[in-house]
Amino acid sequence: MSEPTFHFIVVVDIEGFGARTIPFQESLTDAMYDVVRTALTDVHIDPAAVVQLDRGDGIIMLVPTTAANSVTLAGRFVSAVDDALREKARFHSADHRMRLRMALHQGNCHRKDDRWVGAAINTAARLVDAAPLRAALTAAPDAAMSFIVSDEIYQGVVRHGYRGMEPQEFAPVDLEVKELRERAWVQVPGRSYPPGIPAAGAPPGRDAAAERDAADPDRDATDPDRDAAGTAPANTGTVSGGQFNGGFHGTYVGGGQFGGDFVQGHKYVDNR
Repeated sequence: MSEPTFHFIVVVDIEGFGARTIPFQESLTDAMYDVVRTALTDVHIDPAAVVQLDRGDGIIMLVPTTAANSVTLAGRFVSAVDDALREKARFHSADHRMRLRMALHQGNCHRKDDRWVGAAINTAARLVDAAPLRAALTAAPDAAMSFIVSDEIYQGVVRHGYRGMEPQEFAPVDLEVKELRERAWVQVPGRSYPPGIPAAGAPPGRDAAAERDAADPDRDATDPDRDAAGTAPANTGTVSGGQFNGGFHGTYVGGGQFGGDFVQGHKYVDNR
């Protein structure tokens, strides 16, 4: 057995690929590789340094630590993929629209000839196929992608709020897929909280936005933070045991301090 090497593992998958005709599948595959190449270049990662394993409707990317770090991959790279997808969408018809699910994990990978195996690769592949990630993208028809990270990535990187990432935009989900039993975290770029993800302690079928509406039935239906369905994607937080429903939009720092901008309207602070 070969000695393993540590990699960051990124997996992308095209939504609804199997329902497309073969000519569309071929075109979408080309577009997917172009989006990935553009996004890598935009964040100064050499595409030639990244192992890219074809999945037909997706790509498994093994990124060595010499090429990038997890902060870039969990933050600026996600934004770059989202931007590249939206740029593509301007030139494609609705029938040719491409949306991606993307997963990020890390761990040891074993190479044998031109093949790669490893438990971490298996985990990343399970993450990108997770039902909550699919549901979040389906519930956000205006979104270009949904993103999921393992708990290892969330705890080590995302929760610290490095530049380019907002921890409060991630929703925890507990996965049980084949051999995978793990907590993961879902984000829909451009949304303050992923739609379609149940709030903690919510009844089945009710997401975080519905929970807030039930708690505050007098909320203004014209609130700009509400989505097209009339629900608000922002997340409600608690401060010192009480609910904070003011006009402040930012991040709870601690000791009575908040970071962010003061704006009018119903905004919510999430200190998860």
